[in-house]
Amino acid sequence: MGIRLYRGFEHNLYRIVRCPLAAFGRRQQYGKWRKPARFFQDRGSGGPCRGLTWQSPGPCGRGGFAAPPLAQAPTKALAQTPQAYTYFTPAEAAFVEAAVARLIPSDELGPGGLEAGCAYFIDQQLSGTYGNAGRWYMQGPFGESAPEQGYQLPLTPRQLYRLGIEKVNAYCQAQYSKSFDQLAPQQQDAVLAAMEGGKLPVSDAPITDFFNLLLSNAIEGFFADPIYGGNRDKVGWKLVGFPGVAAAYVGVVGDYGKPYQVEPVGIADVMQGRAQLDEHGHPIHLPLAKNRQRH
Repeated sequence: MGIRLYRGFEHNLYRIVRCPLAAFGRRQQYGKWRKPARFFQDRGSGGPCRGLTWQSPGPCGRGGFAAPPLAQAPTKALAQTPQAYTYFTPAEAAFVEAAVARLIPSDELGPGGLEAGCAYFIDQQLSGTYGNAGRWYMQGPFGESAPEQGYQLPLTPRQLYRLGIEKVNAYCQAQYSKSFDQLAPQQQDAVLAAMEGGKLPVSDAPITDFFNLLLSNAIEGFFADPIYGGNRDKVGWKLVGFPGVAAAYVGVVGDYGKPYQVEPVGIADVMQGRAQLDEHGHPIHLPLAKNRQRH
């Protein structure tokens, strides 16, 4: 079997802001993956995961699916529709909202993943090219792979979310007689830990891959530009002190050791005239309010 290059290494990179994540996951526990930190159904598809066939894991412990045909991605621009889910069903949205609330919980440092709109961000990404793996190589071979090769499943992100949510909710119903979103926080943490560690007793779905994608997407939603539906009120940027859209830093480049504490500016602020611009079109960063400055 041939070896494929890592597909999707560039996925979302054009959307993720460059920000200081050295403190990411400073509290490495579920319910405490926080600051800076820190599942679907095609309409008319005939039901969850129709056409997917799970194949037994190979020697490296990875199974595979017979890849179904790819659905056509919606063409409407992201962040141009009302803030309503356009891909998730109500049950799927409830699952993802509950999950991001535990992966990036609110605490004394500020709002968490739920308040930041991470679930909506994920929904919007899945509604577009990313959800359809439109820019990924998806032709195989599939099966055995090494961890450094990255994502190697024949499932698109949409399909993986749909399958993962279905299987995890089925496990929760069997174990607790409730869906994931109805569990107590401690029970949700236990389920998430089992998903990450490959210990959830589900043999017909790549649950750990699903967890990894969910966590990655939640982080992206927390720190990406708000124009993509997450990072509401720029809570992620404010947390780590990221200024947003780059300004002209000529006047401060020599201020060594002095914190650059300004109100963050988003893409929409510039495009909709809410941000002041200099003669070159760069945003003018305004000083952060004193009651929010770090000392």
